[in-house]
Amino acid sequence: MAYDSFSHFLQALDEAGELIRVPDPVATELEITALVDREMKQPEGGRALLIERPTVDGEISPFPVAVNTLGSYRRMALCFQADSVETAAAELGSLMKAKPPTGVREAMKLLTTALELRHAKPKIVKRGACQEVVHRFDDSGGECPISSDCPTLLNMPILKCWPEDGGRFITLPCVVTKDPVTGERNVGMYRIQIYDSQTTGMHWQLQKVGARHGCQYYETGTRMPVSIFIGGDPVYPFCATAPMPDGLDEFLLAGYLRKRSVELVKCLTSNLEAPASADFVIEGYVDPTEPLRPEGPFGDHTGFYTLKEPYPVFHVTAITHRKDAVYPATIVGIPPMEDFYIGAASVKLFLPILQMNFPEIVDIALPAEGVFHNLVFVSIRKTYPMQAYKIMHGLWGMGQMMFTKYFVIVDDDVDVHDTSQVLFRLCANTDPKRDSIVTKGPADVLDHATDAIGRGSKMGFDATRKLASEGFAREWPPLIRMDPAVQSRMDRLWESLARRVPWTSAVLGRIRDKNPGSDLLPRRFRVFSRCCDAVRRRPQATLSPQRLLVGEAPARPAPLSCVRATSPLALPCNGPSPPWTPHPTNPHPSAICRRAGEYRLTRRRETFRRAACRFPKSQCGITHQSIPVP
Repeated sequence: MAYDSFSHFLQALDEAGELIRVPDPVATELEITALVDREMKQPEGGRALLIERPTVDGEISPFPVAVNTLGSYRRMALCFQADSVETAAAELGSLMKAKPPTGVREAMKLLTTALELRHAKPKIVKRGACQEVVHRFDDSGGECPISSDCPTLLNMPILKCWPEDGGRFITLPCVVTKDPVTGERNVGMYRIQIYDSQTTGMHWQLQKVGARHGCQYYETGTRMPVSIFIGGDPVYPFCATAPMPDGLDEFLLAGYLRKRSVELVKCLTSNLEAPASADFVIEGYVDPTEPLRPEGPFGDHTGFYTLKEPYPVFHVTAITHRKDAVYPATIVGIPPMEDFYIGAASVKLFLPILQMNFPEIVDIALPAEGVFHNLVFVSIRKTYPMQAYKIMHGLWGMGQMMFTKYFVIVDDDVDVHDTSQVLFRLCANTDPKRDSIVTKGPADVLDHATDAIGRGSKMGFDATRKLASEGFAREWPPLIRMDPAVQSRMDRLWESLARRVPWTSAVLGRIRDKNPGSDLLPRRFRVFSRCCDAVRRRPQATLSPQRLLVGEAPARPAPLSCVRATSPLALPCNGPSPPWTPHPTNPHPSAICRRAGEYRLTRRRETFRRAACRFPKSQCGITHQSIPVP
């Protein structure tokens, strides 16, 4: 079932334990960014945050702000309503590789695929929730409010992300434009800087489809209608950033992914459409006769500020929204951040399409440090000379891959998602002069290192094994690998050895390593250590890297109470408990959750809880992954 609203998606995140609710007032000026940046840097992208009481110039906004909602692989899978991103990619790949049937069984399978495609085409509806509240502006710049509590660009909870930003920016907008000749629709994502209550900047870059549509309007001197929608089904912003083939409607992909047609409503002041389930819709136009206006600076996904540049001005004619609207936003900056997971999902989803053109490609990875366009790793099945260079040139000619500054091509036995493996092969398998190539091409306009905007140089490395047919006269040595049978036996022995090591001994060892010469920490930890060992000896006790589960004692009819804490040292006990959300301003809180009729915590487990919560997480250096599994 597709998401009916962004609130519906947030509910799914909450039920999956992927959402933190922040009830405290947090300012849209810098504070939300500082809070969310901390969460985005957590392992696996942290969790989504719902700021329930954001403030704009000190005033509480009626619209909550949701951030980092797509900032992990699990949340991207929830966005697609699939078990994993790979599952969604496999479904799309099977569609791309469909062939004419040769029998009844294959015909039925193809018919099933065709039935799934019936949802791809969007459909027009007469009304939608996105127009429950309407705020119009007239052409002269005056306001014509239908309701006194309608928002403007100045009181919506739009973020100012970084200190040197030129103002507030809408960071997750889906911008709808149409080709004036063909009528083809495009949905792109271009940041929107707020100038005043009715005008914004329109940062569409040189190579973007929206800019191409704009050029056609500039040639004729006629107003260009533009609509911007925010929120709705979370697949919308994903599709707006996806590397779709030119001329293909992004709403087709959205309908396929959500397995339900996208319902569109006509805008009130233009001939464009917007999703009926969107939370906000900002309607307006760009006037080609108006001079460009400086836009920026903006703290961008490159990790640096994009400096001021002239861009078109967008004039607002109407703002509509849902009565229960939520304002989705993202922040970009020094990686890794939310956009890394969105980009990684795009690569996985469109990899089957690339493999149709380049069947030798095994996998592609965009490491976070490369901020999408700077660095790309590709693994291939190499069968003939100079095949790595063929892949480089081919990918440089495909869509947004033209912005890639560095390609590293490796063999198919390398996991390109493991940067360490790729760098090992790059250093070991290359001769700098022989195995590198430098060429020229288009560059991202956000790249501050190029001599001129939009153009630059590129470099590719062939880190594959070298063939004799490539002129390599020496014998290529084999990679060191252990015998699989021996490795399997030793893996089992290693697991049995780990079970013999007391859990608390391993923890204390890590503490002593991190705090050499200090006996204070082990002394403070001693009570906790004894409690842990005591609980370990109880029947039905099970240890895992993340929690200590203790089953019900035979004499007790009710489950034990639950102890939870953010520290990996505070291990929760088994038993049902209400959902618990940590307070964002306290990095080391704990909470005791009791159900009615349950027994009180024993003194020993209470002591264990206090010891765990009192122990400084920052001084311990222990993570879920570092604790051995007994």
